[in-house]
Amino acid sequence: MRTAHAQTLLRSAQPVRFRPQDDPTGDDPDLRNPRHFFKPLALDAPEPAREIPFKPSRMIHFLDFSNEKMVAKVPDIAPQVDILLGNLEDAVPVDRKEAARAGLIKVGRETDLGDTALWTRVNELASPWVLDDLTQLVSEIGHVLEVIMVPKIEGPWDIHYVDRLLAQLEAKAGLDRPILVHAVLETALGVANLEEIAAASPRIQGMSFGPADLAASRRMKTTRVGGGHPGYRTIADPDPDDPQAPRPSYQQDPWHYSIARMVDACTSVGALPFYGPYGDISDGEGCETQFRAAFLLGCVGAWSLHPAQIAIAKRVFSPDPAEVAFAKKVIAAIPDGRGVHMIDGKMQDDATWKQCQVMVKLAELLARKDPELAEVYGLAPEKAEIGL
Repeated sequence: MRTAHAQTLLRSAQPVRFRPQDDPTGDDPDLRNPRHFFKPLALDAPEPAREIPFKPSRMIHFLDFSNEKMVAKVPDIAPQVDILLGNLEDAVPVDRKEAARAGLIKVGRETDLGDTALWTRVNELASPWVLDDLTQLVSEIGHVLEVIMVPKIEGPWDIHYVDRLLAQLEAKAGLDRPILVHAVLETALGVANLEEIAAASPRIQGMSFGPADLAASRRMKTTRVGGGHPGYRTIADPDPDDPQAPRPSYQQDPWHYSIARMVDACTSVGALPFYGPYGDISDGEGCETQFRAAFLLGCVGAWSLHPAQIAIAKRVFSPDPAEVAFAKKVIAAIPDGRGVHMIDGKMQDDATWKQCQVMVKLAELLARKDPELAEVYGLAPEKAEIGL
């Protein structure tokens, strides 16, 4: 049983959540009435999204638009990527924050990105720049900005603040659709609260990990940005017949548990999980291995920090043609997904049929964007169906 003092401390630590005064439940003052969850949080703001759109999202490519050379490359880079992100936070020096914001606004106003989505990562909520980031971006290019990535989210209270503020700014700008929010988990507290963060607002598009800040927050003993570590490994037991013989040892993934938990939190609310950055640009094989592990766990894409990582993300987060071919074979043999069947010596039932549906629908989605993939998947782009 909690002491009265402990209960007081617990209550004081709880975020204040928005709850309309006419909430008829009266059960928990911290919970918002589900009837009001899809009502706009500001007068004349667009209605919140009821479903998160799933578009090709294999790579979120980061650019610093304070760099005029990068701005000049946008027309060439945009067709190569699924998502183009104007970065305003880490990696942008303090004296170039405003230039990065102005460069992003210029790109949003003047550049036709085709079907490539435009995102941004604003400065953290505790910074002196974030209010200007949100105010100027929504008012100037809110009509083309699809998602705002918010770093260092620690709990649902952070999302509630951004949610209300964006609704007010959208109403003032006269936008007819809501801008979605992508939460970056970079602290131990944020990871501890990730399920509540995922469910905090209909505006949540997805989540990513910021492994460098998260490692520091956890006091992890690594200076790497994402990926594994040679010291984080398992080892086989000694050979009883030869105790001095070398023992097999295998490097492990220190991010496995956290990524899997994020995938569950996101998919449970219809949001999309992403792997974050892989910092060693020179290690293409390591990057591909980490991206593939995240893809297999359920992530839909990853960050690309350098043009060399674009092709890696495209290759990894596009289903293997052989897997797609087998999935199509299973669906053709079991149109309704019922019963138990043997196909190529493998048992197939309703569960594996659902797995095959995920694979084929993702292939159809990507085939609409990429004619080369459409050809190898045996799917005509104009007939590929959207849905996942």
